[in-house]
Amino acid sequence: MFKPDREQGFAKAALDLMGECAVISTPKNFELFYAFAAGENPALTQVMGAVIAAKKPFTPELIQDMRMRCLSGARAALAMEAVGSNMSAMIDDVLAKLETAGRGTVDYKNTLSAVTGELGADRSPADLRKLVDGLIAATREMEQRTKSLEGELQASSAQVNELRDKLDNVRKESLTDPLTNIANRKAFDDAVRCAEEAVLRDGEESTLLLCDIDFFKKFNDTWGHQTGDQVLRLVASCLSENTKGRDTAARYGGEEFAVLLRGTGLEAATHLADQIRQTVETKKLVKKSTGDVLGTITISIGVAQFAPGEPGEAVIRRADACLYGAKHNGRNLVINQNDSGMAALETSAA
Repeated sequence: MFKPDREQGFAKAALDLMGECAVISTPKNFELFYAFAAGENPALTQVMGAVIAAKKPFTPELIQDMRMRCLSGARAALAMEAVGSNMSAMIDDVLAKLETAGRGTVDYKNTLSAVTGELGADRSPADLRKLVDGLIAATREMEQRTKSLEGELQASSAQVNELRDKLDNVRKESLTDPLTNIANRKAFDDAVRCAEEAVLRDGEESTLLLCDIDFFKKFNDTWGHQTGDQVLRLVASCLSENTKGRDTAARYGGEEFAVLLRGTGLEAATHLADQIRQTVETKKLVKKSTGDVLGTITISIGVAQFAPGEPGEAVIRRADACLYGAKHNGRNLVINQNDSGMAALETSAA
């Protein structure tokens, strides 16, 4: 959910840090430092944090490398530029081939016209034989050019398919969180808009889960960012295992996740949320280098259902309030918008 004071604080922190690191305030540089200040990109936090701790200079080459490694949008833009360049070159090549084929067709047509004109006059058998031989030769040449063009166009078609696959991969990457390999915030926002329209247009039931990892900061501070990343991937895997079809499991930001359930009402969504909570709770966090069990992960979940004509932002706010209620009531808990726990929370807040 957009929180102006919070976002402005991130922006100020990013600009201050750019000044401390003697980095020019360009839009691309600001994007990188803002992402670091927001703390929602663990890979960037780790890489950039190490550079700052070591007091290394932020050269243009280093900044570009971090953008490519840690910002999916930057990688997608570069990939799109490469695909676009390849597509342009391929189109120019196909047009050149078609132009050559067109000239060949005109030459063949002129040959036929010339032969037709000459056939009208009295010709000896030898002259007729010569005309026929010339026509056969021209026809064979035209046949060869046609076959050659067919082969070249088939090769171009294969290249088009390859570029189409690359474009599809770029599109998928732009909608995927690189750390957890589930949908990112952009994909989630798109899915919410689609659900909002379906609820209004078709009366479809759709429900939103907002999930937060309990005591995530403690895992990070105690065991380091690599272990924190492992926790994020584990929770994302549990969400993916329990969603299907048109459902969308996404990384909402930092240690917070969202699940959009299409065609699912509040009761069924709450049941699924508790199933996800239990699945996460059964997982043991193991340190790969030693095999030591570091602890158990738990998550808190807030559940809210879309109402016809209600903007997605309102559903997100309601789910966020339910998530806060789950945290307030002891964590490792699921609370939906109709839960008595929410009523108790609202009473205490009043």
